[in-house]
Formats: sequence, structure tokens, C-alpha cells
Amino acid sequence: MLIDLNTKEIWFITGSQHLYGPETLAQVAENSGKIVEALNASSCIPVTIILKPTVKTTEEIFEALAAANHTENCIGIIVWMHTFSPAKMWIRGLTALQKPMLHFHTQFNKDIPWSTMDMDFMNLNQAAHGDREFGFMVSRLRKNRKVVVGHWADEKVQKQIGNWSRVAAGWDDWQGAKFVRFGDNMRFVAVTDGDKVEAETQLGFSVNTWGVGDLVNIINDIGDGEVKTLLEEYETSYKMAESLLSGGSHRKSLEVAARIELGLEKFLKEGNFKGFSDTFEDLHGLEQLPGIAVQRLMEKGYGFAGEGDWKTAALVRAMKTMGHGLEGGNAFMEDYTYHLNSSNPLVLGSHMLEVDPVLAAHKPSCEIHPLGIGGKADPVRLVFNSRGNIDSLNAALMDFGNHFRLLINKTKAIEITEELPRLPVARVLWKPLPDLYTAAEAWILAGGAHHTCYSENITAEQLEDFADIAGIESLVIDEDTRIREFKNILRWNEMYYR
Repeated sequence: MLIDLNTKEIWFITGSQHLYGPETLAQVAENSGKIVEALNASSCIPVTIILKPTVKTTEEIFEALAAANHTENCIGIIVWMHTFSPAKMWIRGLTALQKPMLHFHTQFNKDIPWSTMDMDFMNLNQAAHGDREFGFMVSRLRKNRKVVVGHWADEKVQKQIGNWSRVAAGWDDWQGAKFVRFGDNMRFVAVTDGDKVEAETQLGFSVNTWGVGDLVNIINDIGDGEVKTLLEEYETSYKMAESLLSGGSHRKSLEVAARIELGLEKFLKEGNFKGFSDTFEDLHGLEQLPGIAVQRLMEKGYGFAGEGDWKTAALVRAMKTMGHGLEGGNAFMEDYTYHLNSSNPLVLGSHMLEVDPVLAAHKPSCEIHPLGIGGKADPVRLVFNSRGNIDSLNAALMDFGNHFRLLINKTKAIEITEELPRLPVARVLWKPLPDLYTAAEAWILAGGAHHTCYSENITAEQLEDFADIAGIESLVIDEDTRIREFKNILRWNEMYYR
């Protein structure tokens, strides 16, 4: 279940035509190779860029793009027109293409060689208009793509390509992914439900329900030796409450929590699931609501959301894939309560038990406390505060009946300096942009969910790119948001998706 971007490939496909002759085409191939070498040497790009032969005919283009479709490790393509490549040649290939595409508008030379430039140079370096010809055809075919403009050796450009490659990896991870729902949706809740058939059709992942009893059977079969080993891991990884230590009054509860974690992970591995959801309204056979189990499985890379919210579970997994290897984390989140101080309004986020310790500023504390909901034994959980002074965001995925909407709010993580002795859960504090009042109003106008994925390392632009690949709506609430304009965007989008 560990996410490994090193095995993923993006194919670099250069367009040209036979008109220019073998000498020019040989130079095109050589220059393309140097660009790919530079991209692979860049620390900004986590995947491998694979140079493919220059395509010069309709047939070569179709074969290259069809091969990309059917190559498992290929998660997308980068296309560049070194010379002019008549775009009608691309129609069949682009129509068949199913992988994400980045159109790289660059040229081999960075500067104009004023004193040596001749017509041979001009014929070789035609990206300025060759890419425009290609761009017309992609737009004419109404295909979504990412456009990156700039010189291939510039770090800013390489970072854009690297960011997009992470988006492509997140999309690839969804294709054929399976998510399990233990029980159904939380009763009478609207936004966490949705059309699972349409999601599989458009987004590529499936969601199916298993009875909690199926999970309980596996949990009950976990051996005492496995539990003992996991307890030792808990004791070395966390600050342990005294009652949970060997001989403590709640040691048995910790053993139950460990057995739940081991059973859950075994169930997910055997079913090849990438994420899951549960609900405290369906815990039949479980002694306690999974707390530390869910937290640690998310930290390992599984997507999760509570109350049957399969859309957020899938989004958490996608964003974990995109951010893999970067500093910071991505975690299931919920806006819980506000600090409505007019000079510094803030949001405190949490979710009962299930916030990923990947966000923890310091070593988490392993504790047990009553929950007051669900009617089960007191659950074990990890308690911590999140990091502050980080650019962050919250994202939510909603089903609006005729389309999916990805809503993004840029935020600023705030360090928690107050003591919270009576709130034994994970705590995350942030300032929404442009401010709490505007952000909350826009979020509500857009029908934003109360469950989100909170990210410390994914950008709003990346999530917009992800929505473009998926063919779904995206909306961003940021420092430039104004309610009057935001309402108009909602109206225009409603007409577009109608």
C-alpha cells in the first residue's frame, strides 16, 4: 500500500514532420534527449521522464499515444512541437488518448542568437508557432490539458512539470482503485453520500460496502503474538498514558485497539483496497470505535473519512499520492469550531478520533478517553497539535447530481499556543483566506462539505489541474475571493454543467 512514485513514467513526445529532412530531424531528436536528461536530473520531478521517438506522421502519433494508453507505468505524456507539426496529423491520436497530457511550450535555445541566426536555425526552432498550431487542435477537440510555458532549464518550469507529474500520479492511483465502506452512510446526512456508479464511470475508482461483521471475523482471528508486537511499537512511538502501560487499568483497551488495527490492515491488504470509511452508527461486533487504528493506517497511505464519506476517503488517498515524499502531510479533516475574535478569526479543525498523525508537530500522546457517541467502550486515540506557520489548504469533493465539484480553500496553518487539557483529540488550527467570514460564506454558497482533506504540501493549482484531468468542476477560495464575483462564478458554472 506504500506509495512509490519512482516506478511511474511520463513519456516525452516531440512533434515534427518529414518536410525538414533527416539532418534537421536528427537534431530535433538530439535536442529532445538533452531536455529529457535535464528534467530527469531535476530534484523537482519525482517520476521518470521517458524520451520517445520523434513523431512525424499520423500513424506514428497514433501508435505513440495508443502505446501510452496501454502502458501501466505510464501515467501521462508531455508533448512539445520542436518544429511545425501540422495538427491534423494529431486528430486520431488525441481522440484516442486516455492519459493526462501536459503541453510543454518551450524551445531548445534560451536566447536569440542574434549574430548567427539564419534560416536553418529558424526552420529547426519553430516552437513559437508550432505549439500554437498544436494548441488549436487540442482546443478544437475540447481536450483538457496542462500548459507549461518557459525554458526547460529554468527551475520554475521544472517545478511546474514536477507538480503536474504528482497530479498525474494521483489520477493514475484512482484508476481501478477500490474503497471499502464498513456499513452505509451516516443516517440522513446528505453531503457524504453520492452516486457511486457515476464516480466509477468518471473518476475511475469503485466503492462497495462490506458488513462490519466481515471485518470483525478477521479482527477476532488476529494472534496474541501480533498484538504484543504492535503494543511494543506503540510504546516506542508515542508518549503513553500510564493507564495504557503494561499492568495499567486500561491496558486491555489498548490490546483491543491494536487488534482492531491489525485486523483492519489485513482486511484492506487482502482486498487490495486503497481506503475505507466507517460510521459510529454501525459498530456491531466492535468493542470500540477505531481511533488509533484509523490514524495509523492513514499515516501509512490509506485514504479515510468518517460517517461513510467515501468521496473524501478517495480524495485523501489521491492527495496523499500527490504529496508523497514532500515535507508535510495530507489528512482527513473537519471544520469543528470557530474562534470569532474579530481581529483574528480562526478555525479549529479535528474529527473525534481520526486525524492523521502525519500532521503532528511533536510526538503524539497515546491516550484513552470517553467519546460520548457511538455507545461503545472508550476508544484509544493519538492526541497532538499540528504544525503552524505553513501555507495549507482544505479541499472537498461533492456530488451535485449532474456533476462533481472540487472546492478548495487556501489557508494558513496557525501554531496552537493555548493549552487544551479537556480536549483529548488531534487539533489543527488555521486561518482561511481571504478571511474566515468571506471564506465561510463562499464555502457555504458553493455547497462545500463539512469533511475535507487538509493539506500542507499540495497547491490549489495542482488540485485545479487534477479537476481538469477528471473533467469536473473546481472552485478556489483564496486571498482574491470576493463574494459578488464568487456568486457570479457559481451561476456561470451552473449553466455550463447544466
